[in-house]
Amino acid sequence: MPDRSRDSVTPAAEDYLKAVWSAQEWDEAPVTTTGLAARLGLAASTVSEQVKRLVDAGLVVPAPYRPVELTEAGRVHALRVVRRHRLLETYLVEHLGYGWDQVHEEAEVLEHVVSDLFLERVDALLGSPRRDPHGDPIPSADGTYERPEAVLLSECPAARPVHVVRISDTDPELLRRLADSGVVLDAELVVREAAAPAGAGGAGAVLVVEVVGAGALRLTEDEASAVRVSAAQPVGAA
Repeated sequence: MPDRSRDSVTPAAEDYLKAVWSAQEWDEAPVTTTGLAARLGLAASTVSEQVKRLVDAGLVVPAPYRPVELTEAGRVHALRVVRRHRLLETYLVEHLGYGWDQVHEEAEVLEHVVSDLFLERVDALLGSPRRDPHGDPIPSADGTYERPEAVLLSECPAARPVHVVRISDTDPELLRRLADSGVVLDAELVVREAAAPAGAGGAGAVLVVEVVGAGALRLTEDEASAVRVSAAQPVGAA
């Protein structure tokens, strides 16, 4: 997917396009400027101004007071930067010894500076992987994108074996804890019970999750919502 128009899109614009696209990758809720500001850690007024620039550039649909939506050109640019980011994360983990909790910030910087040739060489070296270290799909060179069917672990039925499909990379500390407990991609899990946490007056819930072959751990609903698991047949089923 040669990116001959890349020079016309600034790194800041790339960040916005990627953020809009990523916000709906696993959740189809509308993307508001307020939500986008929270995702980017910026003031809502700053985000509104940048969105107007993206509208002028033909990358965002011109719809004042409505959710932010990418045009087809905006989507193409977003997928290009998503591909760069995820290939770089995979390269950092598989060839430079980074942990999966360390790569996001590095890739955020590198995605804006690597050349198309470098990325092609990285892709070839990695054998054209289909997912990054966290399970997020890597768009193909021609822009094809396929998201696996998955549900939140927090919404998973009890006593049903499932396998880990994707883990959010937004919380490095949680990533480390999950890895230490054996909750990694393709690990087999079984939700055993959901119970109120001690001392919480019955508010909220804690899931007791068995990691097959590695023991059990307790996760809050928020922590369990960082994990997506197979929505189809259980692991090992025909």
